[in-house]
This record gives sequence, structure tokens and C-alpha cells, in this order.
Amino acid sequence: MSMTMTQKILAKHAGLESVVAGQLIEAKLDMVLGNDVTSPVAINEMTKFGKNSVFDKTKISLVMDHFTPNKDIQSAQNCKQVREFAKKYDITHYYDVGNMGIEHALLPEQGVVTCGDCIIGADSHTCTYGA
Repeated sequence: MSMTMTQKILAKHAGLESVVAGQLIEAKLDMVLGNDVTSPVAINEMTKFGKNSVFDKTKISLVMDHFTPNKDIQSAQNCKQVREFAKKYDITHYYDVGNMGIEHALLPEQGVVTCGDCIIGADSHTCTYGA
């Protein structure tokens, strides 16, 4: 059975010969993406469950690009929370004011992600990496 490009990438990252639409898999991720809107939610969940480590600091990208510069106090608090998290866990790919851009363009431009990578992010435009 032939597979689409996406199926081939997912099968490779799951260590499987093939995958089909609707199949649940466990895939090795090349990059996990968060921004100043989505990261605080994930950080709060990690805290709630008592997590005090990340799976791989080199496979996490945090980009402050939605509310930066900060538009209000809540936005500033979100960015502060992500900034502190990035520092605490020594996140390799952390992009803040002065060293940032639109996350979905920035990561390929910086060579952080490339063709064939398996990338997840809690943002509606994350699918553009497959374009």
C-alpha cells in the first residue's frame, strides 16, 4: 500500500513500516513548539502534575511572538512565566524580544526544523511546517 508523504514521515518516527489515517501511534518528536500563548498552559499542567524536568531541552522551541511586545499585564505575566521556565530548564531554542520572529517562519529560517521532521505545537498554524 502506498503512503502519503505525511504517512511516511509519521511511520518513520513511530518505527513502523506503514501507518493509516486514524491510526494512533507513538512517534519520536524532533521538535515541540510553544509560544507566549500556549506555553503557560503547558507549564501550568507540568506544575500541577509535579513534573520538574523536560524530556529534552534541545527539542523544545519557545517563541515569544503573539503578545510581544506585551499588550497588557496578563501578556507580560505570560511571557515572564515562559522566560523563567526557559531559564530554569536551560531551553536551547528560546526566542525572546530582540531575537525572535513569527515562530512558524523563524524555526525553519534558523535551521531548527527541516524537511522530514516530526513537529508538534499547540497552535493552529503548526501544520504549515508540512507545506
